[in-house]
Amino acid sequence: MSPTPLLMIEDDARLAAMVRDYLAPSGFAVQHAGTGAAGLAKLGASPQGAEQAPQLIVLDLMLPDMDGLDICRRIRSLPGATAHTPILMLTAKGDPMDRVIGLEIGADDYLAKPFEPRELLARVRALLRRHAQSSTSLSTDEGTGSGHPPLHFGSLTIDRDARTVTVQGRSCELTSYQFDLLVTLAERAGRVLTREQIMEAVRGRELEAFDRSIDVHMGRIRAAIEADPKAPKRILTVRGVGYVFARQQD
Repeated sequence: MSPTPLLMIEDDARLAAMVRDYLAPSGFAVQHAGTGAAGLAKLGASPQGAEQAPQLIVLDLMLPDMDGLDICRRIRSLPGATAHTPILMLTAKGDPMDRVIGLEIGADDYLAKPFEPRELLARVRALLRRHAQSSTSLSTDEGTGSGHPPLHFGSLTIDRDARTVTVQGRSCELTSYQFDLLVTLAERAGRVLTREQIMEAVRGRELEAFDRSIDVHMGRIRAAIEADPKAPKRILTVRGVGYVFARQQD
């Protein structure tokens, strides 16, 4: 079985070598790009559908030539399947706002430096599993013609087969993980869910249920679908418990 190709855009060559050596026994082949420009060049040169095209990108926020946030934006604007490649962003431990911004512009997860290689491996596996589950579900529905009917909540429409969200006909941009979170809540409208229940329903999460990144993702979802994200009417917070998707909307 061929190793799963990953791309690590990181200017610390020793760290990249450590990650490559640690992930190799687990079935991953890590390509390394020392600059943002080199990383984007590798992605642009990757043939669509080819085995060597990276299945996940580990992206450092601080690079010598480009800002990691800008690179993330550029990746999400690339044509074809590359734009949907899962992105794990590496951030400095003291910069929580950078993590928030990274998730808002399209990163699927973040990991603060310094990190334990074991945690990196867990996050990589979780992201790849979620991405594979989403792709398999969509291709199965297309092949059998037996998809799920869209979910309608007032002007909000969630198409689970096309994996699109619209409000009053306007497309809402969400990452794959954020879409899965929204569907998890919408399918259980009116039911209060804890963070643990949400993460278990989405699956593929091998990390602590108290990882606050889920709150950042919820904020991004609200920004996309709510008329006023600061006074949400669709996704409501239940203090000390979790979240609930309102049944009655606009």
